[in-house]
Amino acid sequence: MKTVAVIGGGPAGLMAAEVLSQHGIHVDLYEAKPSIGRKFLVAGNGGMNLTHSEPFESFVARYGSRSGKVQPLLEAFGPDDVRAWCHELGVETIVGVSGRVFPRDMKAFPLLQKWLQRLRDSGVNFQTRHCWQGWHQDGSLLFETPAGLRSTQPDAVILTLGGASWPKLGSDGIWVPLLQQQRIDVAALQPSNCGFDVNWSDHFRDRNAGEPLKSVVLKFTNSAGTTFERQGSCVITRNGLEGSVIYAASALIRDEIAAHGSATINLDLAPDRTLEKLVERLAIPQGSRSLSSHLRSKVNIKGVQTGVLREFAAESLNEPTQLARAIKNLSIPIVAARPIAESISTAGGVCFEELNENLMIKSNPGLFCAGEMLDWEAPTGGYLLTACFASGRVAGQGALARVNA
Repeated sequence: MKTVAVIGGGPAGLMAAEVLSQHGIHVDLYEAKPSIGRKFLVAGNGGMNLTHSEPFESFVARYGSRSGKVQPLLEAFGPDDVRAWCHELGVETIVGVSGRVFPRDMKAFPLLQKWLQRLRDSGVNFQTRHCWQGWHQDGSLLFETPAGLRSTQPDAVILTLGGASWPKLGSDGIWVPLLQQQRIDVAALQPSNCGFDVNWSDHFRDRNAGEPLKSVVLKFTNSAGTTFERQGSCVITRNGLEGSVIYAASALIRDEIAAHGSATINLDLAPDRTLEKLVERLAIPQGSRSLSSHLRSKVNIKGVQTGVLREFAAESLNEPTQLARAIKNLSIPIVAARPIAESISTAGGVCFEELNENLMIKSNPGLFCAGEMLDWEAPTGGYLLTACFASGRVAGQGALARVNA
């Protein structure tokens, strides 16, 4: 019987194993951690966002500069296919008000349990606590296991080792030098969907760390003139800023910092009020009230909003027009992206130029790559998981065709 080794127990690896095992191929799936799908389960905390229901063209555009490379994968297994696959697994899906797609119970664990059981029933052999160490001189795969080094020589190999975010869950990027030793081009891994450092004062940090800035509009224009504008929420951290609207702009901000050493975002703290209305309200005499009381009573700016104005617009606080402008367009200097281990996902990875249409390394016949270890990135909202499913499926089909040839 033909054997394929799948290295990595995340969604891309499991999807590749499913394709192969359903067509009579013996699959050994190797995972470095004691259990399968750890990052998948953690990603489901608060709601397992599987994919998104927006039109396909809009969905593909979410992959930015890699849209052209990711589109063929999504055409092979796209958002509608993800939902159909879930239903076949016995998991009903629903569409949230934002268009995001979830399991009806919003949980990852029941879905993963059913998936793993189906894979076991089809003969997939799970080998946990097997940390891939590269290749032996004879071309066999080497694994570090509790019983010592082990080698195996399958008919094909699919690598689905993730990026470098959340290393405690298995995505640690240690595969990068192993592929580079094989002269496979790997774009440097970078944080994606990440938070950023801001040089808060000690006073502001101590008073406001953990506080949310709700319903703000983040505006950012990079040095090339590319603009981003979206309403959402973010959170003050001891180091800087994080949260959904920050993650959505993270690729642009990260690349601007890499190119120019820093970046500046602008926040509209009162998107439901015009500049003129703010000026009118703020021009009402303050009297004996404190500035905080005046802002709260006249324009509903309070708490952390007042604090961030004091932090970055102190010179504008005593003049109504300047203060209104600061509320509508507060500039916040960004110093650096948070470390890659803290990010939700990563950018960079195996360059698409190294791969054929089946995600096989052209210089290493029989070696396939899929999932987040490929050089693409996407925002949260189901796009990450869908591309992992899709690339795993394409790699599985490619390995199937190879071993059957």
